[in-house]
Parts: sequence; structure tokens; C-alpha cells
Amino acid sequence: MFYARAAARVRQTAVVVLLALGLVACATAPEPAAPEPDPVPEPMAAPEPAPEPVLRPTAPEQYVVQEGDTLWSIANVFLRDPWYWSEIWLVNPQVRNPHVIYPGDVLSIHFVDDRPRVMVDLAPRIRIEELEDEAFPIAALQPFMFRARVVDEETLEQAPYIVAARDERVLFGPGDEVYVRNAPDAEQYDLYQLVRRDRMLVDPVTREELGVATIPVGEAEVLRGGEIATALISVGEREALRGDRLIGFDEDPDLLFDISNPPPGLEGEVILLFDAISQIGTYQAAVINRGEREGVHDGQVFAVWEAGRTAADPVAGRGNEVVQLPEEEVGMLMVFRTFEKVAYGLVIESTRPIREGFKTRHP
Repeated sequence: MFYARAAARVRQTAVVVLLALGLVACATAPEPAAPEPDPVPEPMAAPEPAPEPVLRPTAPEQYVVQEGDTLWSIANVFLRDPWYWSEIWLVNPQVRNPHVIYPGDVLSIHFVDDRPRVMVDLAPRIRIEELEDEAFPIAALQPFMFRARVVDEETLEQAPYIVAARDERVLFGPGDEVYVRNAPDAEQYDLYQLVRRDRMLVDPVTREELGVATIPVGEAEVLRGGEIATALISVGEREALRGDRLIGFDEDPDLLFDISNPPPGLEGEVILLFDAISQIGTYQAAVINRGEREGVHDGQVFAVWEAGRTAADPVAGRGNEVVQLPEEEVGMLMVFRTFEKVAYGLVIESTRPIREGFKTRHP
């Protein structure tokens, strides 16, 4: 899960030109005025150094991996900011599969060029169980990875849709055959994702339309093509309805990514709760109004902030003065699926329920 970072090197070639100046002595000719010196350029400010991982004061010199540990929890043992884990991980070349951590492994802090690094110490033991997941229980992420979809309005409007079934029913489930219209290129065995329009996502500040969020319904397999195709509902997450759309599966999402920081200063907002009505908690998903164009990518971790409410001051103004209470950090959200203008994130920590309108910021 860790990738070597190649550093680009810029080579500059300096060309030195030597000019020979002839000095002509003349007793009667006045000496020419000395040229004014070129202005000295302002010194350029040195760029600010990139922030570096900081060990917790309580970080142990050694830690034995326990069953149920995740990389996120292990990173929290050593680091003040756990998203810097990939910066301190050091591969032990003597260990087979050095990127995989197992229960019972001993992790030790080493200092390389005065920087803290963590690596697995070699120990003669039989490893029979792999660590549950890269950064959190994979079971918490899998239900969202392949179901989270945002599409543009035109794509959804032109997608094939369910017209009817063989009988007069209006609700369909796994094992039911349905008739599909607007699928001229559909062929036998083609697989589609069944979705239902949720709503157009709109940026709360600029009012820009960011794409249409979809509700996952299930999967369908084409049995026969034609002007009116026949499809079998093979997987059902909820009852399918007439008008539900069939869209092709996109590329398989990448389940391997580094935990990292979002771009400095980038702030967003929770604009949709995934498969929830009013609030979500740990291991539930949400959509934020920032995507690839803003530099967001999978694995970035945002802090989630709740706006402070207003309260009447019982002393000032004889109890008639209203004060604005400060914002509070209520959780951490890790991006797992990124689109051009929005991204889906999984809540990996929460101290209070998270709702639409909560802010997301660089942690």
C-alpha cells in the first residue's frame, strides 16, 4: 500500500562568458563616468518546509500488534496525526510481505536521519492471520465502494429504464424478469447497476449543480436484447420500480490507497448523507462538495466540524443578549470515492451525530 515517491531533479547548466576589456591610457581624455550599479534584487523568501510527522509523547518504543487492530488504530498509537503513517513506515527487507502487518508482529521506532520511522522487527514465529484491514474494518467500506454513484443529468436521462414486468406488478425483486426500454446496444449477459434518482447535488455557496446522486437498487443481467430488452434482476438491495435506471458498472474502485492530508486550506461541506435520513455516525458515509478538480483524492482525511449554536447570555443585557457559541470538531471523514466535483467519505471517528451542513476541513 505504500508507494515510493520519485523526486524530480532539475539540472541547470551555467554558461560563463569572459569578456576581455582593453584599457586605453589617455592623459588628456577625461575618464568615463562609472556606470551605476545594477539594483540588488530583493531576496526571495524560502518556501515553508512541509509539515512532518510528530510522535505522540506516549508513543511506545515497541508495540505488539493485537487481533482486531487496524492501521488507523496503530497509527494513533504512534502519531499525533495518524494520516502521516505512510511517511514513517519503513520496510524491513528481511520480512516477507513487509507491507502486511499480522497480529503478534512487533513494531519498533527507529530513527533514520533524525526522523522517526516504524518497522516490523523480525521474529521467528508462524503467522497464520493477516491484519483485518488497511485502515479500518473492510466490511465497513465494501457496502459503499461499488454503490456510491454520482452521474451527470444527461447520462441518467439517456440510460435504459424498467418499463414493466410480465404481469401487472409495480414492485420487483431478485429473480423477476423485467422489460427494459432505451437499451438498443444491450446484449445477452450484459450486467447493469440498477439505480434510482436521488437528487441533484447543489453547492450550498455557489449554487453550482455538481451532479445527480443515485440510490442503489440492485443489479440486472440482460437475457435478450432488442427494442424492448428483457433483463433479470439478479441482486436487490431494495424493491425495484418502473422507471428505475440501468447504468453500466464503472471501473472497479481501488481499495488500496494511502491515508493523507487534503490540500491545505481546503474547506468543504457535507451535502448528502448516504442511505440515511437525518444523521450518521461511525462507519457510515456522506458526500462532500469537493472533488478531483479541487485536488481531493481517495485516502484523504478531513476533520468534520459542527457549527456552534446561539445561546442567551444569562448575565449580559439582563439575559436578552444572544451569543454565538464556537464550532466543535465532531469527527473524521476519510474519502473513499472521488468524482470530478464531489467525493464520498466514510466517517472513521465521531463523537456526535453528523448532519448535512457540517463543515469539512484540513485536520
